[in-house]
Amino acid sequence: MLYNEQDIKILISSDKWMMDALDAVRSLNLPDCWICAGFVRSKIWDTLHNYGMRTPVPDVDVIYFDSINISEQQEKLLEAKLKAIDPAVPWSVKNQARMHVVNNIPPYASSIDAISKFPETATALGIKLEKDDTLTLTAPSGIQDVISIVLRPTVFFQETAERRNVYKQRMAKKNWKSIWPKLVIETVD
Repeated sequence: MLYNEQDIKILISSDKWMMDALDAVRSLNLPDCWICAGFVRSKIWDTLHNYGMRTPVPDVDVIYFDSINISEQQEKLLEAKLKAIDPAVPWSVKNQARMHVVNNIPPYASSIDAISKFPETATALGIKLEKDDTLTLTAPSGIQDVISIVLRPTVFFQETAERRNVYKQRMAKKNWKSIWPKLVIETVD
């Protein structure tokens, strides 16, 4: 059972694959950098479903915040560096200082601000390995939904009909209930 952020950090710290990924990302020394979303959520849900094997993730989302160099080329260079470290990991690197343009919303203030605007509360998570080898978890929407295996839109995705529709489309497309049958999905109007 997982009860708090410390339990999640212990869970991740005991997973060599995750720690190797976190170490690889740390080696880039990027500002305000996190591995986020499904990387964290899937580990928690796999554990709560008592799965012995990891559910494959389509990508490992690495985010950072660098307002000085916002080129997409830089992100591709960083992905290439990570692939050189571990080519088996499906790396995806995005600078949140430019992603507001892609998402057609006001600029983010930081990576944590960007995470707070992810579609689902249970996916609005980030983890990083600090220089002293401790883990830092960020969960702008809290951890209650992810440890309760509940999926609902973040506050940001509840604000407009357009965003609620994006949430509904994601739920249909992702079909997470087929992977994690204990999942409770909150519907929105």
